[in-house]
Order: sequence, then structure tokens, then C-alpha cells
Amino acid sequence: MTRRQLPGLHAAGPVWRLASFAIAVGVLAPVLTLVWLAFGSGLGHWGPLFANVLPQAALNTAMLLTGVGVLVLVIGTGCAWLVTAHDFPGRGVLHWALLLPLAMPTYIVAFAYLDLLHPIGPVQGAIRWMLGFDSPRQFRLPDLRSMPGAIFVLGFVLYPYVYMTARAMFMTQPAHLMEAARTLGESRRGAFFRVALPLARPALAVGLSLALLETLNDIGASEFLGVNTLTVAVYTTWITRSDLAGAAQIACAMLFVVVALVWLERNGRQHQRFGSAQRMRAVQPRRLHGGAAWAASVAAALPVLIGFVAPAFYLVRESFKRLHQGGGISQGLVASLGNTLALASGVTAAAVAAGLVVAWASRSQGAGLANRARWQARAATLGYAVPGTVLAIGLLTPALAFDSALATAFGWQGLPLMGAGIVLVVACAIRFLAMPVGGIEAGLARIPPAIEQASRLLGETTGGTLRRVHLPLLRPAIATGALLVFVDAMKELPATLLLRPANFDTLATWLYAEAARGTYEEGAIAALAIVLAGLLPVLLLARNQLGAPSAAPGPDQTP
Repeated sequence: MTRRQLPGLHAAGPVWRLASFAIAVGVLAPVLTLVWLAFGSGLGHWGPLFANVLPQAALNTAMLLTGVGVLVLVIGTGCAWLVTAHDFPGRGVLHWALLLPLAMPTYIVAFAYLDLLHPIGPVQGAIRWMLGFDSPRQFRLPDLRSMPGAIFVLGFVLYPYVYMTARAMFMTQPAHLMEAARTLGESRRGAFFRVALPLARPALAVGLSLALLETLNDIGASEFLGVNTLTVAVYTTWITRSDLAGAAQIACAMLFVVVALVWLERNGRQHQRFGSAQRMRAVQPRRLHGGAAWAASVAAALPVLIGFVAPAFYLVRESFKRLHQGGGISQGLVASLGNTLALASGVTAAAVAAGLVVAWASRSQGAGLANRARWQARAATLGYAVPGTVLAIGLLTPALAFDSALATAFGWQGLPLMGAGIVLVVACAIRFLAMPVGGIEAGLARIPPAIEQASRLLGETTGGTLRRVHLPLLRPAIATGALLVFVDAMKELPATLLLRPANFDTLATWLYAEAARGTYEEGAIAALAIVLAGLLPVLLLARNQLGAPSAAPGPDQTP
């Protein structure tokens, strides 16, 4: 019996669709509130902002995005082609090790390099020793607290976004196209620039947009390195000057950048085309010899060394120094760890539950319902593109209004939602909702319709089919999405800084405060805990997406 003969087998009920609609509205509400705050408070703030804040902050943001974009494209694309099309010593390790900087939040790498590259730090000290100098006055490297320093740090942490998408695209390109170019007289370099690279442009656009969205969301690294971006301006305007309307207006300016980056990502996805790996022979890596082989090894290892190994080694050393000196782990750090785990658990539960509702409701039948469900699913996943500072500003006003209504209705004191951290959980869940939605939708697509049809023919309801058939089959997808959300919630800094309850610190905010005070040993322990947690999804991603370096690409290896 066909699906057409069994109408409604894949249609979500009205309750599911209503819940999905409510989630989509909840995701869009902070943005709408932000616009209302920015323009509803009058235009008096705009004059001083345009005169004193926005020009320099916008220029810094544009320079930072441009510099980071160029750096991640060069490193990510170059490394992806190097490990895909060439064979050299260490390739079997480097093809997945190039993903390791994803485990390093940008503010942690900035925190580490501020000490590593300090004028009296180990790196400059070693260089002066080799050159025979005795004092920083005789030789010192350029100050890391600068625009080039911020581009350097962010570029070497965020290049894996381009590397992932570019490598997956290179692995799926058929070998005969490159061979045809070589037959027509093109050199290997010419074949790369005229054949392989143009075919990979959609994937590069996707990876670049993700890296730039992370750059726009960054607050810790930019502030540590003295670069006043729009994100930093939002934070200082709200926290330092207590000007919520001004912060909302700067955040609105950020939305223009977000819209442009989302358009870049969507346009890239629309132009992606993939062939069947079963009918195409993948590019076979060419064996390098002698100096070329070792040069390739060094070139592929350098981003891993700068983006992960050096800061990770620093964190381990500083943590052991703290413990060896008898300082131990402070009670405040232990409390921050407990708060982090509680926050990440709450965000994971909320995001996975909402993701399941959105993904299940999108399985609607009929053109009208299907279009509406797809719109709701897309709206519900827009949170990943909105920086944490923007979400925090947009959520604050409705949260305060709802808190006041609850306090009045039940006679409570204070702000129950803000004080309990519920608003922070909601903000982080909105920010990371795209992860479980994408994973669960992909998992549902792999479940044959015949299984659901058999369940419904045996008398099971839609909810019962979900509970007894789909959920057991979706466990791997749900577990992966939950892991990604949990780790990202542990690392989240901007929204946590702005929405956390009083006297509530997570590992990220603890590290932020320690870095601001210059107490690196205590902050290193918190940073190391975040990095160790971040390694789990990175290793899972390396195993599932990139696969073995010499294997032919499979259907799951497309971006």
C-alpha cells in the first residue's frame, strides 16, 4: 500500500504544528524586540552613536571580518587540498588533527597567547636568547593587542570551518575532471585553480560564512586584544554605560552584517551540487618525496600547532604550576564548574526537546502544510546566526516584563526567571537549536517510510509511532546533537556575561574575569576544563565526517 493511499501517515498533528509555530515565534521574538527597542526609544541616541561609537566599531568589525575571512580561506582551503590530493609523512594524523582548533574557544586562545607572546613571556624570551639579546628593549615582537593580533588568533582558531566544507567537497569531486585538465595541458596548479577550486566555491562560501558568524559573535578575544568591535560596543554600552536603548541600536547595526552572512551561507548551499560516489572515482592522492613531502608536512602541521597544540600545552603547564605550588582548586572554581554543568544540562534538554518538536512537525503532508512547516523549521534554526549579545539584548525586555508579572501575580520577591537562570537557558537554547534540528531531520530522512506505515497500519497513533519507532532509531542523531549543544553551552560567553544571575559564574565567565585581572594560573584550569570537554565533539566529527584519509568519499561525507 502506498503513501498516497494512506493519507496522514507522515503528517504531524495540530498540537505538534502549534508547538513548532510557538518555538519559531520564540526564536524570532528577540530580534523583533530588539528592533522595537532600537527605534521605539526615539532617535536621540542615534546621533551620538553615529558620531562617536558606530564609525570606529563598524570599521574595526569590517577590518576584522575581512582579515579573518582571508586567513581562514587560505589556511582552510590550502590544507584541505593538501591532505586530499597529496600523500606525505603525517597525513594520516593531520587530516583529522586539523579539526582540533574547533575545541579551542577563541577567547581561550587569546588568553593563552597574551601570556605566551608577552614581552617577558617564553616565546620572546627564547627568541632573545637565540639572538643573544638580554632585554625586551633590545628586541620584542609586535604587540598582540592589535588588529593584526586579533586576526591572527581568530583566523588560526576558525579555519576548520572552511577546512571541513572544502575537504568534503574535494573528496567528492570526480578524478576525471582533473585528469581531463591535465590532458589538455594544464599544470597541477592550474588544474587546481581552474577546476577544483571553482567547483568548491559553494562549500567555501558556507564554511566562510560560519567562520565569520563566529567572529562576529566573539567578545572575549576581541576585548582581550583591544579591538573595539560592534559586539564589544554592545557589551560596554549596556554594562558600563547602562544604556539599553543604545546597546539595542548597535545590535541592530550588527543585524545587517548577520543578514549578509546568512545570505552568503544560504546562497552557497543553494548552489551545492554533488555526484554519486558510487559512480565516480575520487581523486587519488599523489605521493610526495624529499623536501616537498616534508614541506607539506610542516605546512599542514603549522595550523594545528598554532591553533591547538601551543595554547593547549600552555594551559596544561599553567594548570600543573598552579597545583604544584599548592594553590589547589579554589571553591569559586568548583562552584563555577557546577554552574557550568547545570547550565549546559538545562540548555541541552531544552534545545533537544524543542529540536525534536520542530523536526517532527516538519514531516507534514500536502503542499500548504509542508511549506508552512519548512518555514517554521527554518525560522527556528535562525538562532545560530544571531550573536549571543543580540539575543541577550532582545530577550531582556520581555523577560523582565514576564518576571514582573509573575512577581505581582504570586507575590514573589525579585526576578524569578532571571534569578533562576531560566532566561539564560532560553537564550542559549535558541542560539544552539539548529544543531539538534539538523541532526534529527537528517535522522528522520534516513528512516524508511515503510517502517512508519507498518506502525500506523497496526493501529499506533502518531505520538505512539514517534515514541516506539522513531525515537529508538533516532538515538544516535539525538545523542550527537545533545553532545554538540552541551559542549557549546559550556563555552558560551557573550550571552552568559549579559544574562547570568547575580553571583553566578560559569567556567567561561570565571576565565573571563581571571584574564581581566591577569591571574593566568587560576584561569588556566577553567580553560583546560572547557577545552577537554570541547575535544569530544571534535573527535566525533573527525571520525564521522572526514573518515579515513585514503578512503573513497561516501554519501555522508558531503557538507
